[in-house]
Amino acid sequence: MVDENLKNHEIEEVEIEDIQEEEEESQKSQELDFKVPQTLPVLPLRNTVVFPQQILPISVGREKSIKLIDEAMNSNKLVTLVAQKDGKVDNPKPEDLYRWGTIASIMKVFKMPDGTKSVMVQGVSVAQILEFIQVEPWLKALVQTHAEEKASGVDIDALVGNIRTLFEKVVGLANYLTPDHLMLVANTEDPGRIADIIAWNLNVSTADKQSILEAIDVKTRLEKLTYILTKELQILELGSKIQSEVQGEINKTQREYYLREQLKAIKRELGEEDERTVEINELRKKIQEATMPQEAQEVAEKELDRLTKMPPAAAEYTVSRTYLDWLIDVPWSKRTEDNLDVQQAQKVLDEDHYDLEKVKKRIVEYLAVRKLKNDMKGPILCFVGPPGVGKTSLGRSIARALGRKFIRVSLGGVRDEAEIRGHRRTYIGALPGRIIQSLKKVGSKNPVFMLDEIDKVGMDFRGDPSSALLEVLDPEQNFSFSDHYLEVPFDLSEVIFIATANLADPIIPALKDRMEILELPGYTEEEKLHIAKKYLVPKQLEEHGLEETQVQFEDEAILDIIRSYTREAGVRNLERAIASVCRGVAREVVEGKTKTKVISKDDVSSYLGPIKFFSEIAERTSKPGVATGLAWTPTGGDLLFIEATKMRGKGELILTGSLGDVMKESAKAALSYIRSKSKELKMDDEMFKKYDLHIHVPAGAIPKDGPSAGITILTALISLLSNRLVNSDVAMTGEITLRGLVLPVGGIKEKVLAANRAGIKRVILPEKNKKDIEDIPETVRKKVELCFVSDMDELVKLALSKKEVLE
Repeated sequence: MVDENLKNHEIEEVEIEDIQEEEEESQKSQELDFKVPQTLPVLPLRNTVVFPQQILPISVGREKSIKLIDEAMNSNKLVTLVAQKDGKVDNPKPEDLYRWGTIASIMKVFKMPDGTKSVMVQGVSVAQILEFIQVEPWLKALVQTHAEEKASGVDIDALVGNIRTLFEKVVGLANYLTPDHLMLVANTEDPGRIADIIAWNLNVSTADKQSILEAIDVKTRLEKLTYILTKELQILELGSKIQSEVQGEINKTQREYYLREQLKAIKRELGEEDERTVEINELRKKIQEATMPQEAQEVAEKELDRLTKMPPAAAEYTVSRTYLDWLIDVPWSKRTEDNLDVQQAQKVLDEDHYDLEKVKKRIVEYLAVRKLKNDMKGPILCFVGPPGVGKTSLGRSIARALGRKFIRVSLGGVRDEAEIRGHRRTYIGALPGRIIQSLKKVGSKNPVFMLDEIDKVGMDFRGDPSSALLEVLDPEQNFSFSDHYLEVPFDLSEVIFIATANLADPIIPALKDRMEILELPGYTEEEKLHIAKKYLVPKQLEEHGLEETQVQFEDEAILDIIRSYTREAGVRNLERAIASVCRGVAREVVEGKTKTKVISKDDVSSYLGPIKFFSEIAERTSKPGVATGLAWTPTGGDLLFIEATKMRGKGELILTGSLGDVMKESAKAALSYIRSKSKELKMDDEMFKKYDLHIHVPAGAIPKDGPSAGITILTALISLLSNRLVNSDVAMTGEITLRGLVLPVGGIKEKVLAANRAGIKRVILPEKNKKDIEDIPETVRKKVELCFVSDMDELVKLALSKKEVLE
């Protein structure tokens, strides 16, 4: 079935003048004695309410409705037009219809090409359906007409005047109403008729129109119409306001767009481009030239697209632009070519550093393998040694030998993990970590990267930087290092990482496992002399503006500075002392006192003052109970004097000198061993009950600990209790057990070098430390006699003199 929709705007199909003429005819027809039957067919209408005297065309398409129209045309041409409660119902039943409608007269019927009919009807009278008496083949009902009563009075006039005013405003705002509709209302005097005309022309709901139709009382009808008109006016005014605001915004936007397009056109004519366009094009060109990996390229292009859609005044614009700059400037594919000439690299290393054969050998081996295998990963080296031995400067030499760029990052005191991995972009002022920052600064993806003072990295609530370095220094992971700021993997596998540390112990085990530890112990006197002559003296002469002909250092003078003014593993204080001498000579040259100066041993004190260090071994060991030990410190080896004395008491053991628990336990173990071997050592057991023993280690402000002083403490006690002197040219190190065995200790090379610096001729070491003498320079081994012991009997024979000292 076909809908028979009627919409209010369909009245436009009939000219307003024709409606006025037909209404004049209808008024005449109403003057006739028009008799309406009590039973009439009922024609349901979708979304339409027909009022009395209204003339309009309706489309009839349902089969029932077509038969109904045919029957009505053959009889009295009258039908009852009733609106459906729900316009979607195709086959309405009596319960789907309102109980009030309009009796209408069929004026004309037109057949349409599609089989439907267009029927021109005129409303005659309001009717109430009392009862439906037929459902098939069409609806038929018992109806009762209601004649409209004449209404007058002040309240009616007031209502009509208000309605005219409201309708005039509605016509001014509604697009579907014209001034002709306003004229039609103005020419109508009857209040009820005015209400009907306005109601059928308003674009309101079927329910609202039906409420007007059912209001037989004119006053009630006018009041309902006033409410409906007021509501419609509010809706129209609000819609008009919204439309005005939207239109104003659209006009503003269109105006700005038009002006911008004009500005672009003008700049194009002048040969100038928009700054924003130039900036975007430059960024796009840089992204292409950066030759990033696929993943980084996609991220950069996505960020650039986001930037193009963002106004420059937005807060995110600067953040996005900065991120793009970092992505572009990071050296994704920029690298330097390695100098694979092994002989040349060896020559450069020898020029810059004396000795350090292990390190030089390792670098030359790397170059040799790199020459055979081009895609070799960079090594992770860690130089461990006391200050001043050349760890940091060695990194520069390696970079120079390889032909690579050099970066140095100091990690001392770094406590924030973000220093390594960077901050996430959600933070204000976020930046990449030091790794990415340094690579951007140097502009190469394969530099020599030095992580200085890696043993001094700390941790707090901001994270553990040492743990963050695990990924950086792991050759199996650092090919895809992820910085929190970039959030794009970066390949660090071509970087040669070199870490430096004074101590290996503070480095966390997991990080230490990823690095190749290379020990750089202190220098001997001969090595220091060579370094001073070849490197330090020429450097200080240049820095102080002196020529080589103006100042010359004799070897004895340099050796005197080494022995009497500096006592260190490295050469930093030696360089300062040489600088002091150069300053003194520079002053003499400026004052005209001298033109050339040869610094001899006797001249040193005039520039550096009185001697700071002198040998006190013979003086210290001139009495029984004093032994010379060797200790390891972060700055290299050092001498350790252990003193023992006895006094009347109850056999107590007193320990002083800021000793640690391990060292105290070594002293107790030594005493226990002596008491257990008193007969062999020819000691009276009563002595241990009558005397208190006091062991003291001088330099009491410095904490001391470790088991390596065990044999020194034992020697000092035996010397005291047997009244035998310890040989003045002997120093020793080793751990003891209660059975008198000597156990191996660490730091042998540093300790032997310290003994050599102090003029010691014989060093007693544990038997199991024989393997460590390979690290000791040949020149030192020729000067110092190395004696190895496995038990205390051997130690006593080597360390103590055979004669007793008379009290």
